[in-house]
Amino acid sequence: MISIVAGTFNILHEGHKQLIKKAFEVGDEVIVGITTDEMASEGREEPLPLYLRKKELEAFLKKQDKPWEIIEIFDVYGPKDKVDDADIIVVSEETVQNTKEVNRERGSRGIRPLEVVVIPIVKAYNNEKISSTGVMEGRYSRDGSVNAIRVAVGSLNRVKVEAVRAVMERIFGKVIVVPADVKSGVPEQPWELEIRTGAMNRAVAALGDNDLSVGIEAGVFPTDDGLYDFQYCAILDKEGRFTIGIGPGFRYPDEVAALVTDGMTVGDAVHRVYGEQDIGKKQGAVGLLSRGLLDRRSLTEQSVVSAMIPRMEDL
Repeated sequence: MISIVAGTFNILHEGHKQLIKKAFEVGDEVIVGITTDEMASEGREEPLPLYLRKKELEAFLKKQDKPWEIIEIFDVYGPKDKVDDADIIVVSEETVQNTKEVNRERGSRGIRPLEVVVIPIVKAYNNEKISSTGVMEGRYSRDGSVNAIRVAVGSLNRVKVEAVRAVMERIFGKVIVVPADVKSGVPEQPWELEIRTGAMNRAVAALGDNDLSVGIEAGVFPTDDGLYDFQYCAILDKEGRFTIGIGPGFRYPDEVAALVTDGMTVGDAVHRVYGEQDIGKKQGAVGLLSRGLLDRRSLTEQSVVSAMIPRMEDL
């Protein structure tokens, strides 16, 4: 028996995990559909890019003990060459209506209907449905609880926020991550020590009544052999203690470096040379230049880990 489950999985929270676990419980093989960026954008302001959503989903699926496959879906029906083989569909109470349309469409083509398995909606601490929005806004942790360390991030950039969440969850377990729209206090394209200053300014502005705050700033350093990208992370606690980390750097191609040296931002320069727009909200320039071997979130995670190292002995 093949079971299927699908979603956007914008943030893989406890509700999603229960849905997927049920699919593994009722099926011998599991197909997991994940919406494309185009479909995910319908009705959402700024979903996480597919490569991040898929990466997190894969990490969870690797812990399961049955065969599984991830497929990308463009609509509620999914790719017929895959979905037609499924026997069971697992859904939550709020999406069960969609299965009627799916089975109607299958019937019109002479395909047997899917058996529908419905699981209850998973609730947060306040009895509201756990949602990716609630997690991303910092109302609760992934499991819907508020009994967790609160970490503010001085940015609304989803890649930065999720990099912080990934590191802090590995260190503390449950965390509540609170994005904050703050200013860096440095130029849009920071150079040299302006990068460190921008990271620290963001951490100060974001702290509020949270346990920790994280400021992340990327910028450029000129060296004898070219222009390098470095990313600083500054972490501030309630006692006023700063710890600073730097991620690994990489050298920009000469064409990009020349444009940045003439006054362009890295984002604009990359767009001019390669045609990529809003690169910082996606895989980052490093993802483009490394052909996917390293992405912006992984690079950012390393700067956050570096900033946490001086604190590890106290944990």
